[in-house]
Amino acid sequence: MVNKTALIGSIASLGIVFSIASGEAIAQKSHDTHSSTTVQTNQFQRIDQPLGNKIAVTLGGFGLIGLQLWWFLLSKPKSQKAVATGGNVQEVTVTVDGGYDPSRIVVQVGKPVRLKFERKDPSSCLEKVVIPDFHIAADLPLNQVTTVEFTPKQAGNYLFTCGMNMFRGEIQAEASDIQSTVIKEEKTMKEPQPKSFSSIDEHETTVDQGIQKASINIEADIK
Repeated sequence: MVNKTALIGSIASLGIVFSIASGEAIAQKSHDTHSSTTVQTNQFQRIDQPLGNKIAVTLGGFGLIGLQLWWFLLSKPKSQKAVATGGNVQEVTVTVDGGYDPSRIVVQVGKPVRLKFERKDPSSCLEKVVIPDFHIAADLPLNQVTTVEFTPKQAGNYLFTCGMNMFRGEIQAEASDIQSTVIKEEKTMKEPQPKSFSSIDEHETTVDQGIQKASINIEADIK
């Protein structure tokens, strides 16, 4: 989830840093212009910035880059587990303001889910929410609560995004303990079981007083 406040603050900080650097350059150029008594030429003069200004601008740039990398790569999305209400419906309210809060929603498989999207951000990008796996595309009027409902049939992660696919969230569907036990039992029953067979090999032996049959039983297990 992208936080609008942090992003705007970073851009503003970057603007302030470069504004200070630009102001120093303009002041230095103005001083050189007024103090010069030589004839003007068509060549540009090189302006040497103080070492302190160069260090400040460099450190500020690295700091902003590090902040952005941390925010987009290392920051963890907010997670919330759906709360069961009347009728065994799992319900979560999602605030739409510079992204989605929470941006990760944990639900149980096989139970209806009701998401309430409360849009506070006037950005046109957040006018709609799309949940492709459940064929949902709902408009989100500003300063109103819009409800969408669905039922996850299988465990897994399902994405929901804005209309432009810039802001994203995730629905994590998990099987309950009872469902997990049933699934494990079904897998065990489907696994091939050892097979056994018995074969009878008959041999005829001839003796002086007639024919006698000797039966030999052989049993083996095949895995």
